[in-house]
Amino acid sequence: MSERETLTWELFGTAGRELAQMIADDSYRPDIILSIARGGLFVAGALGYALDVKNLHVTNVEFYTGVDERLPMPIMLPPLPNVIDLSGQKVLIADDVADTGATLKLVRDFCAGHVADVRCAVVYEKPHSTVNSEYVWRRTSLWINFPWSTLPPVVSREGQVLDA
Repeated sequence: MSERETLTWELFGTAGRELAQMIADDSYRPDIILSIARGGLFVAGALGYALDVKNLHVTNVEFYTGVDERLPMPIMLPPLPNVIDLSGQKVLIADDVADTGATLKLVRDFCAGHVADVRCAVVYEKPHSTVNSEYVWRRTSLWINFPWSTLPPVVSREGQVLDA
């Protein structure tokens, strides 16, 4: 197996606090944290507590199908966030990794024109990402083992992509 970056639950706790501190030190005060499910849910929760933001929203984007295997392009799955809820707000998009950047770009573009300001916070950013996140805990070119996705599912379910 090739070398990988491993994030433990304990190290994730450190990453979440340090990422929140970067955002606070930049004097950015988001009104809403928009998490990209699934990995971004953990990041958004950690940032929500650390930054005292209770207004958390979720969007689900289908892109990865396996280790370094993707769909041709990311797809936002329903239900989509209501742009009226985002209107005029300062939005922080939270995700676990900016790999290609395609997922973050899709969500950032979705928010553009509706929000007062949109920024991205990720635990990891790859050097080839097309989106440069404003807040990054670590940069790596390695595949990342996240504590929430390293073990196989307890049950396997087919057909998880929802029809629009």
